[in-house]
Amino acid sequence: MEDRAREREWRSAGLSWAGGVPGLRWEAAGGGGGPVSPLSYGVGAGGLVAYGRGIGFRVVGERRCVGVRGNPCPLRAVVAGRATQAQCGECARLDRSRSVAADTMADDPRPYAVYLAWFGPGMVKVGITREDRGSARLLEQGVVAFSWLGRGPLMAARRCEELLRSGLGVPDRISYAKKRAVRAALPGAAERAAEVRELHARAVGLAGWPEALGVVGCEVVDHAGVFGLEGLAGAVGVVREMVSGGCVAGRVVAVAGPDVHMDVGRGEGVVVVDSRLLAGWGLEKGDAGDGVTVPVKGVEGEVGVQEGLF
Repeated sequence: MEDRAREREWRSAGLSWAGGVPGLRWEAAGGGGGPVSPLSYGVGAGGLVAYGRGIGFRVVGERRCVGVRGNPCPLRAVVAGRATQAQCGECARLDRSRSVAADTMADDPRPYAVYLAWFGPGMVKVGITREDRGSARLLEQGVVAFSWLGRGPLMAARRCEELLRSGLGVPDRISYAKKRAVRAALPGAAERAAEVRELHARAVGLAGWPEALGVVGCEVVDHAGVFGLEGLAGAVGVVREMVSGGCVAGRVVAVAGPDVHMDVGRGEGVVVVDSRLLAGWGLEKGDAGDGVTVPVKGVEGEVGVQEGLF
């Protein structure tokens, strides 16, 4: 009977940007994908994603490992509440064994694309993604504006990535804490695009560009409207971890990458929920007035962050 009940249990699998709109993914405890709960009202005029949907949930049970690439964890291992990766050590090792980031897929014959990603003034990185994924990887990272730089075989793309990091002096990653700190005070679209175009010109002018990688002309794509960043209020806090019995409820005002910005009402302002912290938990529907009863920390780099709200 316990095994049957477990098969009917649904757990959070984190956030999806399928189709260019955000939603919370679900999976059965016994394995297999499930439905997606929308976090917006869909795409409106001009390609803008319409936010304002009210959501509320209560955390139940223990946080369990989400397994590897659709395969459930055989141990159903318990995962720490503060971990942004909802995998046990063994599943994480298996996942990384076929990872582009870990350079374990040098034989991958599929074409890859190199991109230049902008998160805020002076906050730029370069990266690679499979060409058939399109801009999905950029949405998942919360990239505000970007341009493609080149396309070609995986190892040529990897060499180009290293060349650009060195030649442009940009990091290989930017923390989500830094991205959140500037999201509500970004310069206008024209200024964003100008910085991307200037860096694109510098990038394609570097010596040592791999011959196998075709250069792509600069065409800036801006995600501010997709994420709902225009007029976004600064966050007063970020959820630090989920705990069993804790509640999160409010109105979704923006979603950027894995971060869900929620107006929790009662004059308490906007709180950011990193959806990676939801993965592996059982969640049940909560009431709109539940507010936030999980641990919350300040937003790194924000001016005037209020303490002790929750």
